[in-house]
Amino acid sequence: MIKIIVVEDEKDYQQTIKEAISKAIFKCDEEIKVEYFTRYNSNLEKIITDNTIRKIYIMDIELDNSISGIKIAKKIRTNDWESEILFITSHDKMFETVYRSIYEVFDFIEKYHDMSVRLENDLEVILKKNFDNKMFIYSNRYFDLKIYYRSILYIYREKDERKLVIVTDTNKFKVGLTIIEILDLLDGRFKQCHRACIINRDRVNKYDWNNGKFILDTKEEVDMLSKKYKKEVMSE
Repeated sequence: MIKIIVVEDEKDYQQTIKEAISKAIFKCDEEIKVEYFTRYNSNLEKIITDNTIRKIYIMDIELDNSISGIKIAKKIRTNDWESEILFITSHDKMFETVYRSIYEVFDFIEKYHDMSVRLENDLEVILKKNFDNKMFIYSNRYFDLKIYYRSILYIYREKDERKLVIVTDTNKFKVGLTIIEILDLLDGRFKQCHRACIINRDRVNKYDWNNGKFILDTKEEVDMLSKKYKKEVMSE
């Protein structure tokens, strides 16, 4: 499912956005749910913190009696770098402020310059993109954990605590599983590369077998690569 979240406090523009969305999703086979907000509130906050679904945000930058669209976008990017953000505004001078403040904005649309057409075109492009929404899901009596596979860089075993540490783009999580147990919960992109390490092959840029390390697409170098597992790592 894809959720489109519209944050706009002017009814006329809400209607324009609604019509553009209807045209853009007409040929989309995936289930789409649209929710409208006029301001930031607890319900919007719940959506922002839910990382189990694909989301597209369409937001006015200036909102009466509420925090701005830019501040809402900053909240989104605190824990979500995947959802698309489209800004709409009446002021073209806000363009530079937006791009200096928010990481990865899909588009900046002026309300008075073919807004409906541009919004429809943007949505069609976004909806055609492949979205990898497979997740690692783990629960115990203390917490529930859901992480997109694509966000996991590697997983290693801690010596002292005998727990696995899942390293993602933005955080680290400890789980009480063994290497064998966690491999059963992952898909084929994950391979054991060391007696105490699993890699996400999609995130590795280079394998340095001679020096026993791999280099991630984040530029991080990890010294946990063993020739013993080379055949397994390189197999399809």
